[in-house]
Amino acid sequence: MPMDDIKKRTEHMEEAKSQKFNVPGLLVIDTPGHESFTNLRSRGSGLCDIAILVIDIMHGLEQQTIESINLLKMRKTPFIVALNKIDRMYGWKAIPNAPFRESLASQGRDQQEEFKSRMKAAITNLAEQGLNASLYYENPDIRKYISVVPTSAITGEGVPDMLLLLVQLTQQMLAQRLMYCSALQCTLLEVKAIEGLGTTVDVVLVNGTLREGDTIVACTLNGAVVTQIRALLTPHPMKELRVKGSYQHHKFLKAAQGVKIAAHGLEQAVAGTQVYVVGPDDDIEEIKDECVQDMDTILSAVDRSGEGVCVQASTLGSLEALLEFLRSDDVKIPVSGINIGPVHKKDVMRASVMHERKKPEYAVILCFDVGVSKEAQQMANDMDVKIFTADIIYHLFDQFTAYMAQVRERKRAEASPYAVFPCILKILPQFVFNKKDPIVLGVDIAEGIAKVGTPICIPSQNFITLGKIASMEMNHKDVDIARKGDSVAMKIQSTTAAESARLYGRHFDHKDELVSHISRHSIDLLKENYRNDLTKDEWLLVVKLKKVFDIQ
Repeated sequence: MPMDDIKKRTEHMEEAKSQKFNVPGLLVIDTPGHESFTNLRSRGSGLCDIAILVIDIMHGLEQQTIESINLLKMRKTPFIVALNKIDRMYGWKAIPNAPFRESLASQGRDQQEEFKSRMKAAITNLAEQGLNASLYYENPDIRKYISVVPTSAITGEGVPDMLLLLVQLTQQMLAQRLMYCSALQCTLLEVKAIEGLGTTVDVVLVNGTLREGDTIVACTLNGAVVTQIRALLTPHPMKELRVKGSYQHHKFLKAAQGVKIAAHGLEQAVAGTQVYVVGPDDDIEEIKDECVQDMDTILSAVDRSGEGVCVQASTLGSLEALLEFLRSDDVKIPVSGINIGPVHKKDVMRASVMHERKKPEYAVILCFDVGVSKEAQQMANDMDVKIFTADIIYHLFDQFTAYMAQVRERKRAEASPYAVFPCILKILPQFVFNKKDPIVLGVDIAEGIAKVGTPICIPSQNFITLGKIASMEMNHKDVDIARKGDSVAMKIQSTTAAESARLYGRHFDHKDELVSHISRHSIDLLKENYRNDLTKDEWLLVVKLKKVFDIQ
């Protein structure tokens, strides 16, 4: 946005008449939600001098808005809030492109009251996130309070206020940071194929200069690539770089601006990495090493054991953000493979290897902000590979968590007949209802958990087995589980001919403890599928019974 256009948009505002405009213009990078912002900021590229956080006045703070606020706080990035969609308020009479105060003054009393209450709610929401905020023209201290500008992206109301505020804040607070520096700082945002130009990359030139014919080094998934700039293109003023249309050709460009570079060999270039220009005295190998450092950091997050999910993202930064998220203590999902860009058949093949490794739950591709080709989807269906796609990290995590819960439930159901829970039972001699098969008697649960289906044996009588718990009753109601301290009536059904001959009073009596018959296999199943279902005391009981049964 050249300064002439900004002056034109703000000419109807009183403050603009006395405002000195020193900055040459504004370069706005539109990031969808928070994920690409992570990309731009976490790369340490310092692309962003000041941010605009957009909040929907009708809905308040969304999950990704809170995520963005946390990122802004973490990076200590100055920002303003655009309280958007004011035109959606009931009965609002729009005045296209008008300054906000002029627009608000022309509304009826009801609309003004509704705006006040929604504004108050937004300020309260921001306060809950630990931020002081105020309407920009009532802001008592711009360093301590976030300025809120009510806007409408559709009618253009409030946009002049926002542009003027951005100019004022950058000139007042960021004068030092905005100084031009000749050392090249150029970050790759997007890779695109364009008719007539071939593969092009959109970059943000933050500092330094670019010339047609310069030799540049860019980072790809397969290492550094060296190529020559064939064309330098920029959009016309007040137009977006990503919107198709005619471009202006340049021989030479100086920072800061959004530039489209046409060059060979950039098909695999990774969004979010730095672009380097090779000078006459530079060692090209050194620059290549420096260029791929970012990729090496990311690749170190991949699980070397080869067991885990596959992850695909649109940019290096969003991939990094996703890997960081999957590594965090709350999530802890192993990753076996990564890629940048859309999902193709080869990615599905790689994920399907988990079936061979007996880890079918990890035959999954988590796709963050990327598309899936039709052939890849078909192949995934045939090879039983799950593909989850989302453009918000949390949604992806929720999908995968729900899937893992289903997998766990299925595994638990499969393990249920063989997973033996630890228990020690004391017979109540006054409640022996049936002495032979099926044995029915009253017991106290002395330790552990008694579950229907648990095999019972008597260690004190040479480990003779009685059968499995067929049913239990507590207070005349059927129960499947009884815990320490409960008293239940229990029916034990034999599973072999030897067990059916066991007799209460001859083979055992109330002095003998009944114990669940655990084995190495049943303990492994408990650990794998029911680890959180057992308390610390119950796990200690497993250790105690291991010694009783001499299990290694």
